[in-house]
Amino acid sequence: MVTSFFQFSVRTVVNSGVGARSLLPEMIKDLGGKRAVLYVDKGITQAGITDKIKELFEVVPGAVQLVGVFEDIEQDAKGAIINRGAKYFKECNGDALIAVGGGSVLDTVKAIKWMLHNKVDDIRNELLVGNIMQFWPEAEYIAIPHVAIPTTAGTGAEVSPVAVVLNEIAGIKTNILNPFISADMAILDPELTVGLPPKITAFTGFDALTHAVEAYFSPQSNPMADAYALQSIRMIVENLQTAVHKGQDIVARANMLMASTMAISAFCLTINAVPVHNIAHVFGAKFNIPHGLANAVLLPSVMETMAPFYLRRIHGFADALGISNLPEKPEDCLKVVVAFIQNLRTKVGLPDTFADFNVNVDNMAYIVAMVHSDPTGLFYKIPPEVIAKVSNEVAGTSLGVS
Repeated sequence: MVTSFFQFSVRTVVNSGVGARSLLPEMIKDLGGKRAVLYVDKGITQAGITDKIKELFEVVPGAVQLVGVFEDIEQDAKGAIINRGAKYFKECNGDALIAVGGGSVLDTVKAIKWMLHNKVDDIRNELLVGNIMQFWPEAEYIAIPHVAIPTTAGTGAEVSPVAVVLNEIAGIKTNILNPFISADMAILDPELTVGLPPKITAFTGFDALTHAVEAYFSPQSNPMADAYALQSIRMIVENLQTAVHKGQDIVARANMLMASTMAISAFCLTINAVPVHNIAHVFGAKFNIPHGLANAVLLPSVMETMAPFYLRRIHGFADALGISNLPEKPEDCLKVVVAFIQNLRTKVGLPDTFADFNVNVDNMAYIVAMVHSDPTGLFYKIPPEVIAKVSNEVAGTSLGVS
């Protein structure tokens, strides 16, 4: 029985199923929107997904118009692009937001929504010192109809109340936390994910797994969040390899979408000590490594290096992974779990280091300082020696703290 206080809420209405995107125009209408602006990246357009969304408004013209398409979003939700996206919304005289894409697109639109509501011209100036954390009643309902449609199964950004923003001026990844920036409606349509390349399928899947892991081992874990975290872990282990190697498998794609949504829900409801994300944000911002790939490389290394942090609940996690004949001793169980994750990472074709990137950890003191100043490190400071050991392992070097 858990007697300590915790809060559990999920605001976004999730609509899941093959072809669920067909509901989009009616959703915008029911939310009160008439002039919707669509946000995507160029990859989404090249994959033909933008045209599929536009067709929904053209085949049967109705009360809702699609008045603009903004395609300039890039990897990471960059401040300058968010500013341009907000300006474009005003130029289109839009009144509703549609986000279709991966985490960068979905987070960009959440940040645009926050900007429009708060009448902000340059979001980077608002994030110079790190996070914006707003809770009810300070946080107010944002009356801009907003629908999010993920095309990757990893970030879960379609339902999370957090927008991760790369502030180019400060050179750090920052967060806007507000319960009303999340989408009013999310559409999980697996047909929109079948064209995702195997490598991106793999590392976004590991992003979802990392969300679930950090939620389950959080000091703020609770039974409701555990239900989301453990079930998402089971679904990822059962479906990720199929989604990677048989990308047209619609069942695996659908299950990965649902697992991703559940994993981020658990993560956001228990966020406290998130050491994998803490280090991943720094490597992502400094060395331009995709967030999911950073998590995939770091996850087993962090678990092994920070063993005491994971021992208390390691058997429950191992059960969710489906590992049988577990050792009774927690330390031995952790070794089995780390090996399982490393093996899964290999099976889906992901690397165990950042050798393909221009990673330089010569100035370890700087990296430690960046990890400690990362917004996700507010509640839990990773020991410098841990940061150094993990950083050297994933970079393939043997340098210490300097």
